[in-house]
Amino acid sequence: MRASPEQVLADVFGYAAFRGPQADVIGHVMAGGSALLLMPTGGGKSLCYQVPALCLDGVAVVVSPLIALMRDQVTALLQFGVKAAALNSSLHPAEAAETEQALVDGKLDLIYVAPERLLSEGFLALLERCRVALFAIDEAHCMSQWGHDFRPEYAKLSILAERFGAVPRLALTATADGPTAKDIVGQLGIAPEHVFAAGFDRPNIRYRVSPRSAGRRQLLDFIRNEHPGQAGIVYCQSRKKAEETAAWLTAEGIECLPYHAGMGADARAANQDRFLKEDGLVMAATIAFGMGIDKPDVRFVAHMCLPKNMEAYYQETGRAGRDGMPAEALMLYSMQDIAMIRQFIEGSEAPDNQRRIEHQKLDALLGYCEIADCRRRVLLAYFGEQRREACGNCDNCLAPPRVFDGTEAARKFLSCVYRTGQRFGAGYVIDVLLGEESDRILKFGHDRLSTHGIGGEFSRRQWQSIARQLVARNLLMVDIAGHGGMRLGAGARAVLKGEEEVRLREDTERKAAPKKRRRRASQPLAPENEGLFEALRALRAELAQAQGVPPYVVFHDATLLAMAEVKPQTRDEFAELSGVGQAKLERYADRFIGVIRDLPES
Repeated sequence: MRASPEQVLADVFGYAAFRGPQADVIGHVMAGGSALLLMPTGGGKSLCYQVPALCLDGVAVVVSPLIALMRDQVTALLQFGVKAAALNSSLHPAEAAETEQALVDGKLDLIYVAPERLLSEGFLALLERCRVALFAIDEAHCMSQWGHDFRPEYAKLSILAERFGAVPRLALTATADGPTAKDIVGQLGIAPEHVFAAGFDRPNIRYRVSPRSAGRRQLLDFIRNEHPGQAGIVYCQSRKKAEETAAWLTAEGIECLPYHAGMGADARAANQDRFLKEDGLVMAATIAFGMGIDKPDVRFVAHMCLPKNMEAYYQETGRAGRDGMPAEALMLYSMQDIAMIRQFIEGSEAPDNQRRIEHQKLDALLGYCEIADCRRRVLLAYFGEQRREACGNCDNCLAPPRVFDGTEAARKFLSCVYRTGQRFGAGYVIDVLLGEESDRILKFGHDRLSTHGIGGEFSRRQWQSIARQLVARNLLMVDIAGHGGMRLGAGARAVLKGEEEVRLREDTERKAAPKKRRRRASQPLAPENEGLFEALRALRAELAQAQGVPPYVVFHDATLLAMAEVKPQTRDEFAELSGVGQAKLERYADRFIGVIRDLPES
């Protein structure tokens, strides 16, 4: 053992104390134990294997799913003076051979590899020639068939327990429900009592969910009014939508790049590199983008359609505000989204049991969307974390919606769907309820139905909201494979017979809660220090560009904000800042202190 965890935390990473279960997890691993760590994005999972790697003799082998993630992690560690490297397909054979030799010679503290390389017989044989301190399996939810990013090659990592049984195994993920966590510990041979959970709450993220009416306009208003000049991710349903959204936002004066699996590898890499290294860029992407993105200053994540389930939603929104500063998650969705996901589940070749679980996961997400209560409470409850008090930082807390007895409205809509033959879309059913006499309605004789014109107490928009909520509750089904016709769902009969009450949300168009204009760093800063902060950001950008690394790898915004407030004048004072370890102190202190000293006081 080379140093204590506390020494490494302070001297290398520049932090004064561990957070949450970090100390317990590190102690358990250093004592030779294996564990599963559930910790939210931005909570400090990486330190739980990086610190032991620098304390124990030998190398830490980190299993990582993406080349981009490996590159980011290694780049950040090199800035801290840590001996780290990655082995992946992007390396030239000569570079790979050199890295493997450094591994065998004991010159590395951490080596990052993809599961495919780790599982190759050649690499396993190579590891048997090395002193391995621990295995860290990042994004461990990929191991489980119940996980939202399941990757078959991850499921083969059970070989680690068989072939290297004496080496500690630390699985890490931000998203795992009960079945997923059970699957992970079972495959890796981890005792169920050695599951460490830090809680899933991300209190700095504000959650908002709205019906998608004029999606582009809603998105544009959201970015222009609340996040001007800030970095963000916009998740789109398809490759085409990602391309179109990026082009449209750019035309509207918001610089936006596309990202999806259909792009060439070079184009994807170039756009991701720009997103990481430039300030204020927006990325319009499919779910192909995001896993392991370490950019800490993403101030918003917007979903232009429903994610697949609650785990995917939590993972994707968790890419905002990794630095702990205020961030926002906006989701826009429609009935068509619900129908498409249900159709996808039904059309899959998965076993009946798995499809049933996928339907349950979708129902949980829809319940979250339609709830009138605190969204954070519902989100945390899904992951088994109970919260009594409302969060005060979601749309329902900031502008509580009204709820009414919608039983009679539901019966009218369901009855009209039945009487029109369960083959028309919501728009047509609403036309009948409102008493319209279009050529189509007259052609089918639906003007003579008992439900024709019985819905005048609600506007068209209100009926659309009612229809959406009935679909979310599975009282109505939408035939997405056909022409969007609606039919009665499983619970409709009980409602029509008056055996079940339906409570509905009064879905009026709600404006965002009023906010003070936020500066780019999204953190309170005294006006007299703003000029200094911008000067520090400019120096950080210059240093980052010279090294070809993202600015946050030099220092996070939080560290720059502390510099602007504290104004350290000596190296000793600079060393007291959070996030300043010995390597960064030597490399950067004089340059930043020089800016602080030279800038005239305002």
